[in-house]
Formats: sequence, C-alpha cells, structure tokens
Amino acid sequence: MSIFVPFISGFIASVTGVLPPGLINLTAAKVSLTDGKKRAMMFVLGALFVIFYQTYISVIFAQYINSHQDIIVLLRKIELVIFIGISIYYLFFVKNPNLHHDEEFHLKSKRNRFFMGMLISAINFFPIPYYVLVSISLANYDLFIFDTLSIYSLVFGVVAGSFSVFYLYILFFNKMKTKADYFVNNMNKIIGIITGLIAVITLFNVLKIYF
Repeated sequence: MSIFVPFISGFIASVTGVLPPGLINLTAAKVSLTDGKKRAMMFVLGALFVIFYQTYISVIFAQYINSHQDIIVLLRKIELVIFIGISIYYLFFVKNPNLHHDEEFHLKSKRNRFFMGMLISAINFFPIPYYVLVSISLANYDLFIFDTLSIYSLVFGVVAGSFSVFYLYILFFNKMKTKADYFVNNMNKIIGIITGLIAVITLFNVLKIYF
C-alpha cells in the first residue's frame, strides 16, 4: 500500500475534525490579531506538537483494538451511534459561535505562545477517540494498515491537515468575522451530510455481520 493513501486519509480526517470553529483554531486567529502572525504560528506549533502525540497514541490504541474482533464489532455499533449523533447535531442543533466576544478568548500570558498552544491542545481530549475510530474505519476499508510507515504517514497527514486549517483561520479571520454566519451554516450542513453518509456505510457494515 502506498504511504500517500494514509497521509491523504489522515489529512482529510483532520480537516473534517478541525474545520468547525473550536477553541484552538479561534484562539490561534485571536493571537494573530492581538500579537501578530509570528506568535500565532508559535501557538500553532505548540498545539501541533500535542496533536502529533495524541494521534500516535490513538493509532497504537486502535491497533490493539483491531486485533480483537469482538471489540471491533462493539466499536462499529458505537461508531454508528456517534456518526448519527454528529450528523443530527450539525444538521439541526449546532449554533453559530459568537466570534465577537473577546473575553472568551482572552489570553492572560503573552510570553510563551508555544506552551499555551500545547496546554490548550492537551485539554482537548476529543482527538483521541476520534482518531481511534478513524484508524479502525480506514483499516476496515483497506485504506490503512498498522505498520510503521503507514502509522507515521497517517499521523503526519493529521498534523498537516490541522496546520492547514489553523493557518487558514489565521489568514482569513477578519473575513470570517464579517461572514461567520454564512460560513458556519454552510460548513455545518456539509459536515452533517458527510457524517450522515459515513453512518449509512457503517450501518451497512454492521448489518453484514448479522446477515
């Protein structure tokens, strides 16, 4: 298998997971506005440092789970519920974030953005279960195997995808502030449709187990 397949898969999974406005990407944009692009990039590098290890741990954990078929069956059912829930959430319940409340993203320390990026990324535990499911799903569809090159290819793909999204937030935050409602509404619908399609595929795989 080409190492580019896991890389591209990790890139796409990362962009899908990081693109919605969240604490890390909005804080990176805010640091860029208040402290300049260089400090914002240091903040991003700190966040990526943690994301690298979070993703690697997730894939290793997924490798263990993948060797136990009974756990895989259970996780497919959990995956189905999760993707259905995410799809419903993004299509019907998600609210637009208010990007104008400075107090929500106020940073007390301006000395070391790298470690602040590490801290904010470290308190975000969502990537670990997310990339466990991504790794197992890719393996089930023969897009990923658990060998050293493929693992690092996937991890670096995730890091590259995360960096791309963070950098776009830094570059286009001013435009996003004036068009936030339009951007978020359309993005949420796209994500909801994508996760809905994944839920349908997962349901088909779960049904294949019993029929």
